[in-house]
Amino acid sequence: MVTIGCLYSWALFTQPLLVAYLWDLRTTTWAYAIANFSVAAVGAVIGGFWQDQAGPRKVAMVGVTLWGLGNVLAGLGTSGLGAPWLYATYGIMGGIGAGMAYITPVAMVTKWFPDRKGLAGGLVAAGFGLGAFIYNLVVPRFSGFHAATLHAGSFLAAKAAATAAGAQIDLRRLTPAQTFAAADIDAVMQVFVVSGTMFLVVGLIAASLFRNPPPGYHVASTKGQVVITTVESYSPSQIIATPQFYLMWLQLFVNVIGGITIISNAVFILTDLTSVSAAAIAPLFGLVSIFNALGRLFWGAVSDRIGCNRTFAAMFAIQAVTLFLLTDVHDLPLALLATSVVLFCCGGGFGTMPSFNAGCFGTKYMGLNYALILTAWGFAALVGPTLVARAKDMTGSFAGVLPLIALLLAGAVILPFLTKKPSRRPPRPEPFQPSVYDSLDTLPSGEFR
Repeated sequence: MVTIGCLYSWALFTQPLLVAYLWDLRTTTWAYAIANFSVAAVGAVIGGFWQDQAGPRKVAMVGVTLWGLGNVLAGLGTSGLGAPWLYATYGIMGGIGAGMAYITPVAMVTKWFPDRKGLAGGLVAAGFGLGAFIYNLVVPRFSGFHAATLHAGSFLAAKAAATAAGAQIDLRRLTPAQTFAAADIDAVMQVFVVSGTMFLVVGLIAASLFRNPPPGYHVASTKGQVVITTVESYSPSQIIATPQFYLMWLQLFVNVIGGITIISNAVFILTDLTSVSAAAIAPLFGLVSIFNALGRLFWGAVSDRIGCNRTFAAMFAIQAVTLFLLTDVHDLPLALLATSVVLFCCGGGFGTMPSFNAGCFGTKYMGLNYALILTAWGFAALVGPTLVARAKDMTGSFAGVLPLIALLLAGAVILPFLTKKPSRRPPRPEPFQPSVYDSLDTLPSGEFR
C-alpha cells in the first residue's frame, strides 16, 4: 500500500512536466486523472473479481508488477513519445496495476479482523496515504530533481510576470536559474525509473506474504468469547439491485472530490492562494500529506464506535466548512492547515468505506463488492482534477471552484442517514421445478385437454 500510495504525490511532477514539455495544466493533470480512474474503475474491479476466485497473493503480485513497470516505462519513453506514452504507461498500465494491488489487502484484512473492520481497514488504507507522505519527503531531496523544481518554478514565475505585463516571455533573456535544461528533464524522468524499480522490489516481497484466513476462521473477543459475524453476504449481482449500493457510491464520490482536487494540483493551488513559491511549498505539502494517512486510521477507528453513517456525515460537514474558508485564506500556515483538514477527511473515507461495505453486504464477496463502490473514486478523479485545471487555465485562479465543491459536500451530509442496512436479501430466482402439468397437452388457447 505504501508503494502504490506514491500515486498521490503527483503534484511533485506537475510544474517540472509543464516546463519540460511546454504542456498546459490540463495535459499534466490528465495523467493523474487517468491513473486514478484506472486504479478505481478498472484495476480494482479486475482485482476484486480475481481475488475472490484466486486469493489475494497472485492478484497483488501481478498488480504491483504492472504498477512498477508502468513507472519505469513512463520514465524511459515520455521524453521521446510525449503525453500519450505517459498516459498509457503511468496512467493506464500503472493505474490498473495499482488498483489490483489496492483492493486486495483491503478486502483481505476485513476477513482477518471481522470484529474490528473499521480499524483494520483504516490501518491498511493508511499505508496508501503514508506512501505519499514518504515519497513527498524523499523525492525533493534528490539534488537533480530539486534543481529541476527550482528552475521550473522560476520559469513559470517569469512567464506569469510577462503575461501580467501583457507581453510574451522572451526565452533569450532568461537567467540560468529560469532555464529548464536537458539535465533537468533527465532528472525528472529518472525519478520515475528509480521509483518503479523500488516499487517492484518492495511491493513484490510484501505481496508474496498475502493469504486469506482458513475456512471456519473466527476471532476471540477480549473476553475470550468467539466473535461470529452475522452479516449476510450479498453477491455483486445482488448489491447492485439495492439502493444502499448507490448511496454508498455517491458518498465515496463526493468525499473523494475535495481531497483529490487538492492532491492533484496541491502546489499550484497553495501557490495561487498564498503567492509563496512552489519550491518553498513542495516540501511543506509533503509534511501535511501525512494527514491523508492519519485520517484513514482515525476515522476508520471512529466508525467502529459511532457507526459509519455518522462518520461520513461528520467528514462531509468538516470538509464543506473548511473549503468555504480556504477560498479567502492567503496565509501559508492557515492554507496548509485547511489543506490538512481536507486530506484528513478524504483519507477517512477510504478508511471507513471498507467497513461500511462489509457491514451492509458481508465479506464473502468483499473483493468485487468493494471494487464496484471504488469506481466512484475513479469517476471523481476524472471530474475533480480536470475541473480545477480547466478553471485555472481559463480564469488564472483556483479560488472560484472551491466554494462549488464545498456546496456539494454540504449537500451530501444527508446521504449517510439515508443509507440503512439491507433488511433482507434480494430474492433469488427460484430454480425450475417441473410440474405434472408440463407433461400434459394443451390446446392452442392454452387450456388443458
